[in-house]
Amino acid sequence: MTGQADVLVVGGAGVDTIVYVPELPLPYADSYPIDSGIRTRAGQTGDFVALGLTKLGLATHHLDVLGDDPEGDLVRALHREHGIALTAIPQPAGTKRAVNLVGPDGRRLSLYDTSRADPGDRFPEETLRTLAAASRHVHVAITQPGAEALPTLLATGVPLSTDLHDWDGENPYHQPFAEAADVVFVSAAALADPERTMRRIAERGRAEVVVATAGAEGAYLLAGGELTRVPPAAPPAPVVDSNGAGDAFAAAFLYGRLTGEPPERCALFGAVAGAYACTVPATRADAIGREALVEQVARASR
Repeated sequence: MTGQADVLVVGGAGVDTIVYVPELPLPYADSYPIDSGIRTRAGQTGDFVALGLTKLGLATHHLDVLGDDPEGDLVRALHREHGIALTAIPQPAGTKRAVNLVGPDGRRLSLYDTSRADPGDRFPEETLRTLAAASRHVHVAITQPGAEALPTLLATGVPLSTDLHDWDGENPYHQPFAEAADVVFVSAAALADPERTMRRIAERGRAEVVVATAGAEGAYLLAGGELTRVPPAAPPAPVVDSNGAGDAFAAAFLYGRLTGEPPERCALFGAVAGAYACTVPATRADAIGREALVEQVARASR
């Protein structure tokens, strides 16, 4: 729990069980043979952001609640393997987990187990404050107990980012995150009018930059009051899975921001990293490295 970090990632640790299915939505049947196997691996949104930042050379610390269970052991092993500092607060309800159904086109349906959380969960305030104060930036996952951490994080004055994932623009649970962060990521998947939602986020909160990712269509970037379209990047290999693409986008965007790049360049970094993530099978936890990112961004900029 010592030392300076470039980024503190708060929340979002857990495991996913990956099931490749013949199609999505999956028609009802009594059973399906899964010839590719059913695999469980560590890696949810906070883990993937922390991994992406680390692979890009940023010193990263991850804070979350974890159970004393096999799932928690997988998360701890992932962090040890990649050299990511981890502060794990004991969670009696167990480590967060999900089942991800992945279709042939790489689309994902996630079944998230909400029983692995307790409404009374909190990060120890002194631990949270100390880790945040020792970081250049804090990325807050929307997993519980992230919302309760926001006042303490804001009091440190450290810049914040968050990912609202598939927010519909109305669910009140996401609102505190949207209003507290300096950089807000959101998927456009559930937004009827992405620009309207993005401008509302900027008007009601502190966001300097809002990004709405739109999958194969690229992304929308709102910075300095101006909305621009970010074109999609060409994947460097066949697309097999969209799992983790948004986390990869966020990590690479933050890498650009912390290395002094303008928002448009940061968004290009994000698009390239997100495209790379779509070529990684969901059964693996991997992210693009700095050298590959720089090379592919240079190619995309020609």
